[in-house]
Amino acid sequence: MGPSVDTKNRRLSHDLPTPDSESPLRSRKPYKLSTLCATVENPDQKDQYGSSSVPIYQTATFKGVGGEYDYTRSGNPTRSHLEHHIAKISSASHAFAVSSGMAALDVILRMLKPGDEVIAGDDLYGGTNRLLAYVRNHGGVTVHHVDTTDPTSIIPCINPTKTAMVLLESPTNPLLKIADLALISKEVKERAPAAVVVVDNTMMSPYLQRPLEHGADIVYDSATKYLSGHHDLMAGVITCNRDELAKQIAFTINAAGNALTPFDSFLLLRGVKTLAVRLDRQQATSSLVATYLHSLGFKVNYPGLPDHPSREVHQRISDGNGAVLSFETGSKEISEKIVGGTRLWGISVSFGCVNSLISMPCVMSHASIDPATRAARGLPEDLIRLCVGIEDSADLLDDLEQALIDAGAITYNSQLNRYVRVQPDEILLEKAVEKLAIGSIKTRQEWFVSAPGKVILFGEHAVVHGVTAIAASVDLRCYGLLTPREDGKMSVHFNDISNFYKEWDIDTLPWKNVAPLSKDKNHPPELDQPLIERLLEGPLKHLESTRESTSSLVLIYLYMKLSKPGYRPGFNFTARATLPVGAGLGSSASFSTCAATALLLLQARINVPDLPPPSSDGHIHISHEGRRAIPPKTAEEINRWAFIAEKILQGNPSGVDNSVSVFGGALAYVKEGFGKKSGIEAIQGFKSLRFLLTNSKIPRSTKQLVAGVGQKKINEPELVQSLLNAIQVISDEARRVLADPELSRETLLTALAALIRENHSHLVSLGVSHPALEAIREKTASPPYNLSTKLTGAGGGGCAVTLVPDDFTTDVMQDLLAELSANNFDPYLTAVGGSGLGILSPHDKHRVKRAERAVPGQVTPPKSPREQSVEVYDDTLRPSFETMTISELSEWAQELGRWLYV
Repeated sequence: MGPSVDTKNRRLSHDLPTPDSESPLRSRKPYKLSTLCATVENPDQKDQYGSSSVPIYQTATFKGVGGEYDYTRSGNPTRSHLEHHIAKISSASHAFAVSSGMAALDVILRMLKPGDEVIAGDDLYGGTNRLLAYVRNHGGVTVHHVDTTDPTSIIPCINPTKTAMVLLESPTNPLLKIADLALISKEVKERAPAAVVVVDNTMMSPYLQRPLEHGADIVYDSATKYLSGHHDLMAGVITCNRDELAKQIAFTINAAGNALTPFDSFLLLRGVKTLAVRLDRQQATSSLVATYLHSLGFKVNYPGLPDHPSREVHQRISDGNGAVLSFETGSKEISEKIVGGTRLWGISVSFGCVNSLISMPCVMSHASIDPATRAARGLPEDLIRLCVGIEDSADLLDDLEQALIDAGAITYNSQLNRYVRVQPDEILLEKAVEKLAIGSIKTRQEWFVSAPGKVILFGEHAVVHGVTAIAASVDLRCYGLLTPREDGKMSVHFNDISNFYKEWDIDTLPWKNVAPLSKDKNHPPELDQPLIERLLEGPLKHLESTRESTSSLVLIYLYMKLSKPGYRPGFNFTARATLPVGAGLGSSASFSTCAATALLLLQARINVPDLPPPSSDGHIHISHEGRRAIPPKTAEEINRWAFIAEKILQGNPSGVDNSVSVFGGALAYVKEGFGKKSGIEAIQGFKSLRFLLTNSKIPRSTKQLVAGVGQKKINEPELVQSLLNAIQVISDEARRVLADPELSRETLLTALAALIRENHSHLVSLGVSHPALEAIREKTASPPYNLSTKLTGAGGGGCAVTLVPDDFTTDVMQDLLAELSANNFDPYLTAVGGSGLGILSPHDKHRVKRAERAVPGQVTPPKSPREQSVEVYDDTLRPSFETMTISELSEWAQELGRWLYV
């Protein structure tokens, strides 16, 4: 008895038992497929206890003689429930569960005998090709590979007596070709009645396509994919409606012993329940991804696109377009960069999981097919396959777009107001121009960068003894401006260090003492001490100030280490900061980040992406106001070199300050040693908070303070350890509070205020506070302010941080600022937890023109990157930047144009 099908709604009614109405007056309508997926029940096989979930019969043998089950290899109640359920959603009379999808195909191919002929598609899963090749070489079976998208191509290969099997996929993997299953089945049955039509339905699953309804004799799925949906098991299923075929399949499974285990049967039953909801979500996102890639100009393979050559055929035989698509970039190298550049799209050979996956079939799932055969079958080496999961579609699109940008596969087209594909010939031309340009570029880009300072919110001093410290970026920043020079010199201008200015002839630097690092090499953990000594004894010998000397050393050292053979561009680097220098707010780290970023840009070691305008109709890109525009890989490269700069300035930094300066937001840090492994971890979901930073202007020695706590620990170990334990509890609680997305703003601020007060009291007990810090704390805690304050940094002076509630009025804040200033303190009202490294976009067509802004010395916006070789930069930001007042600096910088942030 075959199934009855409502082709409009795809409702199924089959002779297999299924729950029905108890009413004698009317019969219920057949359930829709999504309901059948979720309804795991067999009225003929009731559990004695009425369990809602089918039990796991984890047994190899069964007692008794003549019972329904005797040995799990031959049959198991859990597997029987699964097979009944699979048959029900597949329009099948029989279903079998085995250990994998390839095991399912192996069972089917064992029906063949020497002299038989098989007709198969020319775009098949690599494992299918491998097994067919084995049958051909060892089983005396002839295999014909044809283009199954053209039903007529099969006809010449059909032999009325020898053709024993036709093996089809639709859509195919990975080119998403469509085979007309109904028409091919009809043509085969008319010409070779004994032939068995077999369909690999893994790409669709029974929820979207049921080939038995269209004339197929046997259907199999790798249940590892969509039927399971979670990649936590291996399984395969086989379905059919013909009893004689079912007997052969059952015999082989029992004889070979590859039936699915009870536990995996239980897991697969659970997975099938959510098949409909998963695939509905996956298909919706797949359509967005395919449309987006198609709009960029890539060749995209997806049956849901209007220009898919077999879209009408697919719509006739299927209920959806699936969640797998593939596209070509035109360059294998570009494809490899894209695959390696994603974060959410995991690199894997499989598909069908709740997690999105990305792969290059020719080097992964289809690598077993030799290159010549792949080429003959039209399988592009640059092909990328995307298998869409259930993550948020905006996140997946954003992640994919960033990988495309990083790989150079797309660029922003200002005329079209959107991203477009970079054609392969353009990529080759750009590389050629880049090679020719080294050593001959006379006009270069001016780069303007900025980086935030940092505050330690919790865990000061205790971090030295293994306690977790919580650090966050502060919206007081260092700004660095790198301006080209064409006279063979490099110069530095440090406004905040006695307005220091110095220049050097580049060719006179000790180049014989340096081994530059190529673009694919990282700086070793240790500094190049011979080079540092040579610089200190030579170009930097006569500098009077240690700050002048070490800050200059950072620029020269990084410049020489990053240099390319034969390319020594001249430049001036000017640094200014709204951060108070020496107040424990990470001014050295923000300077290091700016210096490293500017020199990496100068040497083209990193690239800056274009950004679309804030709004663009019809474009999927979601504006983040510059945030996350700088790719993670670029940020990590900058952070590595910023850490090297920090080593020059600080000797043995923890890496916290430069990491906060580059990545922004907040992070937790644990120092290596004391039984713990060093680690820095971002606090996801950190909410930007208002803080008042007050510089006590009291100098302090960090080394002396740390040594004092260490001595106190020796003298009073139990007391100090109890304080350290208490601070660890505070850090852990603060980390949970800061990362909790469901916590209300009011609760968050109340909790942080209490933790700040508690943390400060422990620091006082450790002996690292100072009368000036206590005076600041008492002033901010007194009415009408009632604020919570603690020291930050090394203590013993330096800065205090005060949490400012959202409802704290401007008038009251002005009074507090005035009182603090009257007591000879320097207060700064700022935000904590904001953006990290920023680079002023050189490609922003919306930057305000110099005449409109009336700011002297504004840079002329450059053209596209490929036109920069002929662009002349007559104007510069330098005069305005060097003369701008500190109070105006941040606002002036922000108004220059679009900033790109990590």
